[in-house]
Amino acid sequence: MKRALYVILFLSWYLISLLPFWILYVISDALYVVAYHIWGYRKALVRKQLRDSFPEKSDSELLKIEKDYYHWFCDYIVETLKLFSISRQNLMKRMRFEGVERVKQSYKEGRNVAVYLGHYCNWEWVSSTPLVFTEHLDRVVFGQIYHKLENESMDRLFLYLRGRHGAESIPMAETLRRLIGIKREGKLWTVGFIADQVPFWNNIHLWLDFLHHDTPVLTGGERIASNFDADVYYLDMRREKRGYYVGNYMLMAEHAAHQPETEITRSYFHLLEQSICRQPAFYLWTHNRWKRTHEEFNIRYDAATGRVDLGDLEEIKRRKGIKG
Repeated sequence: MKRALYVILFLSWYLISLLPFWILYVISDALYVVAYHIWGYRKALVRKQLRDSFPEKSDSELLKIEKDYYHWFCDYIVETLKLFSISRQNLMKRMRFEGVERVKQSYKEGRNVAVYLGHYCNWEWVSSTPLVFTEHLDRVVFGQIYHKLENESMDRLFLYLRGRHGAESIPMAETLRRLIGIKREGKLWTVGFIADQVPFWNNIHLWLDFLHHDTPVLTGGERIASNFDADVYYLDMRREKRGYYVGNYMLMAEHAAHQPETEITRSYFHLLEQSICRQPAFYLWTHNRWKRTHEEFNIRYDAATGRVDLGDLEEIKRRKGIKG
């Protein structure tokens, strides 16, 4: 049954992907009408997060960003489907990279490369990175850390998409093991970390001000980069026009092991915020980025054990004698 579902989804998505971009964007425009005007998909969440993130903007400015976001989000869907069949030449024309020579300098100096990016512009197209480093494919493994999807068929589909152009998807739980394995093979690695995800309660070690929110952030990528003394880059994404993106490799840190603790994570969120403020419509606003609050974390945190209680919040409050 699972295999049949996978085959059906694969064939359906593949056939859709064969359509030219102009037809895909007609479909995207229709999806926009459904998602925004009819369904109102997560509209209240998007509106709240935009208002809280940009308190200086007027209602009319926020409304324009909101509508532009839903237009782009529907574009993102059809653009991602296009990965099933898009040629290397077409993808390289539509997803360009800058700062590539600086990354090659890291390889020349024998260092691994950690690349930070966010859920911004079309991050799925970044899996085309190996196409601009073809002369290094014999000595550098290109990959991205990913969190396995609960639906097995969807997980297999996205693994296929992300691996079409030579990038390896590394399960989050196996990251260290795989990177050590690459080192033992005598190779270097370049790995992408989408580090703006919401940490689980028991994985929160740092809070930062991000878009006017007290924000819990992931720090695992920094620890990995430090363990391997990698060079760390931020991929500054921007959309030039519909269906055309540029990713600029910006060096954040040479020799991650020599950086002060949390400095790389802080730099990343500062740069990501700058990217978002430049083109705010292209961030993933339908994702509930600030669902974990510092107030709730303090309630769940047990100072005596240094652990975070993952149980029912109301039960924790009752035990601690917290009202409200």
